[in-house]
Amino acid sequence: MPLNIPNLLTLLRVGLIPVFIASFYMDLEHRYLISAFIFWFAAGTDILDGYLARVLNQSTKFGAFLDPVADKVMVSGALVMLSQDYQNVWVTIPAIIMISREIIISALREWMAELGKRGVVAVSIWGKVKTAAQMLSIIALLSRYNETVIQIGYGLMYIATALTISSMISYLWAATQAINEAEK
Repeated sequence: MPLNIPNLLTLLRVGLIPVFIASFYMDLEHRYLISAFIFWFAAGTDILDGYLARVLNQSTKFGAFLDPVADKVMVSGALVMLSQDYQNVWVTIPAIIMISREIIISALREWMAELGKRGVVAVSIWGKVKTAAQMLSIIALLSRYNETVIQIGYGLMYIATALTISSMISYLWAATQAINEAEK
């Protein structure tokens, strides 16, 4: 495992997961803002590690494996915690959709890689927009800063959910087309 800056940032993000979870459940006056800040910081390291890996030409197989795992664990954990904390269908249903999509697309990417067609389900610009909306919605909902921020968080969560469904359909369609062409 090469310890370059991008990989160290990814490892930092993995290390922040239990800190993030603990901060959310601690009996502190500002626990929501603290957990939102930790999540925001972790999201920032995700952006930075990808950028540095490209710019410094330090992409590694270890980083390619761990980076999406760290992201999925952090986001899934946050969505589960928000579902439990808000206890309403307006958070729970989007959380289930988002977590389900991640499982489906991860399995699809693995399957396509086995077929030698990993590029068919490569991350698209819409996947990046979905991720941005998702991260911002989670930060807003975690913070519980005020009712306006919470409503913005809900709005961003619905945008992220729509993009989640749209991108999942797009990936599934592309994979179906690739499989159909390969079988001809």
